[in-house]
Amino acid sequence: MEALYSEHEKLLSNTMREFADSMIAPNAARWDENEEFPWDSVQAMKDMGLMGMTSRTTYGGSGAPYAELAIASEEIARVCMSSSTTLLAHLSLGVSTIDKFANDEQSSKFLPSANAGDTLVAWALSEPSSGSDAADMQTTAVRQDSDSYLINGSKIFITNAEESGLIVVFVATDKTAGHRGTTAFVINSDSKGISMKGMHGKLGIRGSGTAQIDFDNVEVPLSNRLGKEGEGFKIAMTILDSSRISLSSQSVGIAQGAFEAAIKYTQQRETFGEKLKERQALQFILADMFTQIDSARLLTRRAAQLKDKGLPHNRESAMAKVYASEAAHFCVDKALQIFGGYGFFKENPIERMYRDQRISEIYEGTSEIQRIVIARSLLKEFTID
Repeated sequence: MEALYSEHEKLLSNTMREFADSMIAPNAARWDENEEFPWDSVQAMKDMGLMGMTSRTTYGGSGAPYAELAIASEEIARVCMSSSTTLLAHLSLGVSTIDKFANDEQSSKFLPSANAGDTLVAWALSEPSSGSDAADMQTTAVRQDSDSYLINGSKIFITNAEESGLIVVFVATDKTAGHRGTTAFVINSDSKGISMKGMHGKLGIRGSGTAQIDFDNVEVPLSNRLGKEGEGFKIAMTILDSSRISLSSQSVGIAQGAFEAAIKYTQQRETFGEKLKERQALQFILADMFTQIDSARLLTRRAAQLKDKGLPHNRESAMAKVYASEAAHFCVDKALQIFGGYGFFKENPIERMYRDQRISEIYEGTSEIQRIVIARSLLKEFTID
């Protein structure tokens, strides 16, 4: 990592590690156990200026590159994936959509409070009936007159929904046009006709908020539409390409946390008259863990650098996400195996990491979806006439 990061990035990494260890880690187990939204963590991240980290400085953001967000996300996820999920859903999805696609009037209206962290932003794409098929949109927006739309339908598995002040929502304005009929809006979360139902009992990331959002004749002004009618699917896919970079760094973080706990334990635990670190079988496991973590970090960094340079990164983001999430799966599994029975109890953070990690292979595009993205890109590039 020394050769990988600039001096500024090394300082950022060290700062974020100290921040995560002191401000987030002490409460992570409680948030998980109680399914408690991590408001203290949000406040701490707000105080650190993270809530608008990559957003334009014009509207109160920090204007940081995605390579730096990846560093921050990794360190937070290393100790609490619920906190990193809360941050990334707000910033990489919600704020980034407004920052990239809103006009000046919309930006000045919505971004200052979102960048400051005073307003959390939810991002509503998934629906009960569509799953990974984001183009099969059932939630509709019907034009009422020249100034407004009526939105009806439901969204599901929405992070930060009940805690949000704003929702970026994707709806069908022309159901006959498929994905070309999808449109994006920004809506105030307390708008008349919006109801939410918290979704509890999750396997992991139990501290993050997840809810279903129902829209019942929700009137939204034309001035809250992002872009033109029919541009919503393109907006969503563009944002997901970038957001997958930060999710990749999240996977690197939880894998790193599992590795650090495991290697420390091998130096403390003694069985059959010797430390676990002396067992070659466990040395091989640690070597494999670290190699996969470093590979995932490199893939993530490449995707982030492409994004920061304004270059295409669709395939690289998908490669980083699928590899990093599956590397994290490998690492938490092996860490639990190293801890043995001690890792099976809630007193050990590995138990929480084992549960938290699993969502990284599902949300914002399953591993299967990532492989489809990669394969389509490869077949297009290597077509034989």
